Parts: sequence; C-alpha cells; structure tokens
Amino acid sequence: MKDLAADIWIAKKVYDDAETAHFENQSRSGDTSVGSYDAEALSFIQRKVVDFEKAMNEVLMKLNTIDTRVSVLEKLATVAKPVVHEINVAKQPPAQQKDTKADDDDDVDLFASDSEEESEEAAKIREQRLAAYAAKKSTKPVLIAKSNIILDVKPWGDDTDMKSMEENVRKIVADGLLWGQAKLVPLAYGIKKLQISSVIEDDKVSVDWMTEEIEAIEEVQSVDIAAFNKI
Repeated sequence: MKDLAADIWIAKKVYDDAETAHFENQSRSGDTSVGSYDAEALSFIQRKVVDFEKAMNEVLMKLNTIDTRVSVLEKLATVAKPVVHEINVAKQPPAQQKDTKADDDDDVDLFASDSEEESEEAAKIREQRLAAYAAKKSTKPVLIAKSNIILDVKPWGDDTDMKSMEENVRKIVADGLLWGQAKLVPLAYGIKKLQISSVIEDDKVSVDWMTEEIEAIEEVQSVDIAAFNKI
C-alpha cells in the first residue's frame, strides 16, 4: 500500500497553491526581486511537504495496524474452523441377513432320546449339589447372641450376711446363664452392695427374669443394672 501511495502525486494541490501564491506576489510588487519570491515559495512548499509527509505516515501506520489485525483474525478463523468428517452411508456394508433356513434346521431335534438322558443327568447333579449345600449349611455353627451383664445387688442393711446373699444369687440357674466374678462395693453408712457379673444367651435368658429372681431372695432389697454389653 505504501508503494501505491508513492506512485500517485497526492501533493499536486500543495504545489499548485505554492505556484499561485508565487505569481500573485510577483504581480503585486514589481520591486521585489525574483530571488526573494522564489525563496519564500520554496520555504512554503517545504513546510507543506513536511506536513503532508507527517499526515501520510500516520495514515500508513493506521493502515498497517488494520492490516495486521485482519491477518490475525484470518489466522484465528482458520484455526477455529471445525473439522467435519464426512460419512459415506452408501459405503457401509449391508447387514448380513440371518440364515433362517439354518435356524429352522437347528430346531429339529434329531436326537431326542439323548437330550432326555442329558436333562435327567443334569437334574441328578443339581439335586446332589443342593443336598451337599444343605448338609454344609446345617453343620455350620450358628452364631449365638450373648450379653455381659453386671448387677448391683443391694441388701436391706449393714447387718445382712453378704456371703449368704451371694450364695443365694448363684443358686439361680438356667440354660444360657453363667455367673462370673463378684465383689463387695461400699454403698453408704457402712453398707456394702454385691456387684456380680454374668453372661447370658439373649434367646434363652432375659434380664427382667434375672432381676425378678434375685429380688425374690430374702436378703435382697433391690437390683440395678450397672453395665450391659453385647458380646
């Protein structure tokens, strides 16, 4: 674009104005020398040319900036252009048709007796496996739910025979009940309570039943559950 501007005489009007001004000055004053008028005209032309070159440089700079931006946008548009894959449906192989004749031949059971014998053997094997699984399951130990209970057995007073009371508590027996260690724990005013542990099977022995049986003993005033843990 800079070469195009150089080939065109855009400053022609500037030179025409300078020439007109020169001849007008000559016609107005005959005493002025030709050399002075030429110097003034030349100076005027030089100023105009400098101003014009500045203006042209600014225009060219703007044009170059616009050209650079357009080039960048074109590159971005080329990079961002989506890639479209063409699919030729006509070139896809046709689906294979199912050979119905072969299927019809497969439906014909030419060895019916052999199939019946195989089904009987399969049923026998299945029954054997079921029987083995049932036997294995029956011999597997059943998980028994148990609980560890610590009871606080309180007497009526400080004159209660605590040893006799413990013996009477341990006399309570049942399937799924196992008594553990026992000790005397100070209660108040010199009175001690019997703290005894036990293990019960939840399905066979209930805590309410144990409490009722212990409270039925003559030396016992009350029973409290100090701890209850599942095993």
